[in-house]
Amino acid sequence: MRHFFPVGLVLLCLMNPVRAQAPKPPTEDDYYKLLQYQIPNGVVLEAGAIEFMPDGRMAVSSRRGEIWMVEKPLAKDPKDATFTRFAHGLHEVLGLAYRDGWLYATQRGEITRLKDADGDGKADVFETFNDSWAIGGDYHEYAFGSRFDRHGNMWVVLCLTGSFTSDHPYRGWCLRITKDGKMIPTCSGVRSPGGIGMNADGDMFYTDNQGPWNGTCSLKHLAPGGFAGHPGGFQWYKLAKDLGPAPQVPKSNSRLSVEARRIPQLILPPVQFPYGKLGQSASGIDCDLSGGKFGPFEKQLFVGDQTHSTVMRVFLEKVNGKYQGVCFPFRKGFGSGNVPVRFAPDGSLIAGGTNRGWGSRGHKPFALERLVWTGKVPFEIHEMRARPDGFELTFTEAIDPKTAGDPKSYTMSTYCYIYRADYGSPEVDHTRPNITRVEVGKDGKSVRLHVSQLQEGHIHELEANGVRSAAGLPLLHKEAYYTLNYLPGR
Repeated sequence: MRHFFPVGLVLLCLMNPVRAQAPKPPTEDDYYKLLQYQIPNGVVLEAGAIEFMPDGRMAVSSRRGEIWMVEKPLAKDPKDATFTRFAHGLHEVLGLAYRDGWLYATQRGEITRLKDADGDGKADVFETFNDSWAIGGDYHEYAFGSRFDRHGNMWVVLCLTGSFTSDHPYRGWCLRITKDGKMIPTCSGVRSPGGIGMNADGDMFYTDNQGPWNGTCSLKHLAPGGFAGHPGGFQWYKLAKDLGPAPQVPKSNSRLSVEARRIPQLILPPVQFPYGKLGQSASGIDCDLSGGKFGPFEKQLFVGDQTHSTVMRVFLEKVNGKYQGVCFPFRKGFGSGNVPVRFAPDGSLIAGGTNRGWGSRGHKPFALERLVWTGKVPFEIHEMRARPDGFELTFTEAIDPKTAGDPKSYTMSTYCYIYRADYGSPEVDHTRPNITRVEVGKDGKSVRLHVSQLQEGHIHELEANGVRSAAGLPLLHKEAYYTLNYLPGR
């Protein structure tokens, strides 16, 4: 049977052929699912620290001075988890660590160890483990405590009074607390920490936040005897006699790299987080030691941000014996302002949040969430390493050699911040290096960027908008921010 179509309809079809829709670019949610715990009604759980117990329970402390035990914290559905209050009446617990039957809680004024001696699920033994630092009534005198290091020490970073001055002993310092409860003054120069944690080699780092002598937020290495940058606590060197005299006072309105050449104790931040671009209040730190359960980022650091309600990813390397590295966006969309982040035994990442005191993009006043890898590998810049004349990038997936080998697929800019006593700093000293040549690695998953006019002491902001994977996908995150404190070989 013959069919006849109106001429106008035929012409319309020829003029407007049906086009296949381009595949929708993948999103963060395709690779890492964000699951929310259901916090019981009436409980204000502004998480300050997270620790896992030997029996599988998860301890979560609160800025309100409570510690909650979460049963079934790794259930497929987080709503199956149950919450029981383990302790209360504490003072803003911002550190939890388990050892030998005790749960150690870093409070504002001391480290307390707690135990459930009668087995009823509630702490009934409270002992002061160490209280060698001082506090006043200032709201900003936070104390963030680590888990135990390889020597059995805990590390505590103490915020300045009001985040500007050091009115009480050891405000603005890092202290080590030995397994016997003794205190060792370790580093000066701390301003306003947001978290503390170790890398895969057991070295300790903390996050410091923008303010006086801190142009932007940063990840800092706690090297014993080092000076982290804020001179407000220099008066307490008179109590820390084993560390010798105080360093020279930095010159305000200088640059970090300039002052580091003048002040031997000044440890440059291995990573600076560009303010506003990659967070505004860096917080908790944990290292992926999951053996691949969290994806392809084994031994990299994951850092929270309270204001942006995000988690960032950090790759570190040592150049000329000093840590430096790169930060990447990783996951946004958390329900509140992230403070602690902690890897669980199954490789998922737990994050706790609050927006009290500072607003956050996550609109909830508090939240407890779990980030789970779906098993799909995102196309990302995996590592970025400094070379004497550029950078080497590795990728998580095979690359398209044409786009990855084209210098036009990349743009780079550099800048730094003023090192000054005033609050924060704009980006300054901008330069625009040229990516002159790109070599694609024989492994099909790396490139070598040859770059003119590298700038020591600058953040090198890379955008790789044109790079595609062998499967034709764009990078999930196209930005990388490398803090180039030192050029290799210099």
